[in-house]
Amino acid sequence: MDELKALNPYFYRYRWRLALGTVFVVLANVMAVYAPQIVRQAVDAVIMYSDYSYYFDVEPLRTAFVDGLGFFLLGFSLIVLMVALARGLFMFLMRQTLIVMSRLIEYDQKNELYAHAQRMDLEFYKTHSTGDLMSRLTEDVSRVRMYTGPALMYSLNLLVLFVLVVVAMLQVDVRLTMYTLLPLPVLGFGIFRLSRIIERKSEKIQLQLGRLTTWAQEGYAGIRVIQGFGRQALLADRFAQEAEAYRRHTLSLARTEAWYHPLIMLLAGLSTLLTVVIGGWHVRNGTVTAGNIAEFVIYVNMLTWPITSVGWVMALVQRAAASQWRINQFLRQQPTLRADGSVRLLLKGTLTMHQVSFTYPHSGVQALSGVSLHIEAGQRVALMGLTGSGKTTLLHLLVRLYEPQQGTILLDGIPLDRFALTHLRQQIGFVPQDVILFSDTIYNNIAFSPAGAYTDDQVREAARQAGLLPDILRMPRQFQTVIGERGLTLSGGQKQRLALARTLIKQPRLLLLDDCLSAVDAETEAYLLEQLHHYAAGKTTLVVTHRIFTAVSFDRIFVLHQGKLVEEGTHDSLWERQGIYAMLFRKQQLEHRSGAPHL
Repeated sequence: MDELKALNPYFYRYRWRLALGTVFVVLANVMAVYAPQIVRQAVDAVIMYSDYSYYFDVEPLRTAFVDGLGFFLLGFSLIVLMVALARGLFMFLMRQTLIVMSRLIEYDQKNELYAHAQRMDLEFYKTHSTGDLMSRLTEDVSRVRMYTGPALMYSLNLLVLFVLVVVAMLQVDVRLTMYTLLPLPVLGFGIFRLSRIIERKSEKIQLQLGRLTTWAQEGYAGIRVIQGFGRQALLADRFAQEAEAYRRHTLSLARTEAWYHPLIMLLAGLSTLLTVVIGGWHVRNGTVTAGNIAEFVIYVNMLTWPITSVGWVMALVQRAAASQWRINQFLRQQPTLRADGSVRLLLKGTLTMHQVSFTYPHSGVQALSGVSLHIEAGQRVALMGLTGSGKTTLLHLLVRLYEPQQGTILLDGIPLDRFALTHLRQQIGFVPQDVILFSDTIYNNIAFSPAGAYTDDQVREAARQAGLLPDILRMPRQFQTVIGERGLTLSGGQKQRLALARTLIKQPRLLLLDDCLSAVDAETEAYLLEQLHHYAAGKTTLVVTHRIFTAVSFDRIFVLHQGKLVEEGTHDSLWERQGIYAMLFRKQQLEHRSGAPHL
């Protein structure tokens, strides 16, 4: 329960709504308690009228008597109606304050969680699944909202109503009150125990539903692989097994819930029976009136639902505490990447790395070891090497997706971590190896920025530079074409060129391309290289590539091998050394002549 203390700042933020909602709870219950007292007076008045009716057994006294009784009952009915309307109004206002408050807290929590997730570094996302993060942002926040809204409202309602009703009943007759309330604690305890069982079974259903959803999601996402390998029957059988487990859990819960309403009706009816039987003896003895019995019956019915809601509210609180623990656990995690730099300068692009080493924390694999290099501003540099040599990791360090464990990285002579992180990344254009596109229009994917930041001409020019404009113009809706989830409707080469256009439109000072032309044909690649030759003039450019023919036109070539910088120079000087670069070059020439695909 201590985890729920983290919600206190939200309650303080909306303290006036909470206070006003509490006032409406009190007023609604005052009206609710007042209505049975009016009914008591009406019943007693009718009984009194009936006792004296034999005095008016002749006309015109009978007519006057009946008319008087009718107006009398009409007056009581109007009062009851007005009280009911007032109570309904206060209940509406109660929900408009307390329930709306819970929605505002839910809104704030989701924004806080999303903002915190945006601050976390890449290492965090390698050790946490997307499904788990989405569950905290949706399911856990929703469970907490049930605590800040319905659970809080019903708890306040129960407390206020119980106090007002018991005080009103005690004022009539103490012993009758004790007998009447006797079954209600048993009802509350029974509902609480039953709710705990229902809660445990519901949790099993939720877990099984998650497994079922995962199987369905993987089946939909991997449908091409499943159909390609002819494994539809296998996947269908596994899904059927998970669905059968879900069915068993659901039926078990349904059998338990079947006891819920009968238990409520039994104990509530027992309270009513005790009220009528014991109250009848009191009426006979003259200690209470028949109107008091009617009043007590209404009070019992009024208390039945709040008492039965105790178990449900306790279950909500327990679920909220568990969910808030998961939320707090997430919020306590802080990014390992320092983001407290303050330098905001226009980059020139001179880059220096001195004895930089990096090991991935989650796997323990050393990606870079003692790498030192220097790149002058405006140079075009190629990074080459076998798969796993550390090329992508080097680019990730430059964008500050990771921090090196050893060594220093200088940009224009200033340590990289001294730059304001957002300002630094705004001046770097990075096209990652794994292209990420959004389920939106081509236009919005290129102009990946606040609305109005780029003109239509700038978006068009970026598409032209990336060699994507002819493809876009052939599409029915051109730039307004929706590309589907992760660019599902585009080819591999179109995805890479779209990601490249999104980077080029930024006009970055430092351009980092991580093997972003691997899926395009040779003719398109030649066009793009020509465009980049003009575009990158005066900009420091680092390109990770496996095609050595594209590396010929670069100012310098760096060759990485097993995390170390083993060769650097121009194409001619590296060929003369007959090292790793020359070996890769000869191998690619043989593949090119034989028609084999490039590695």
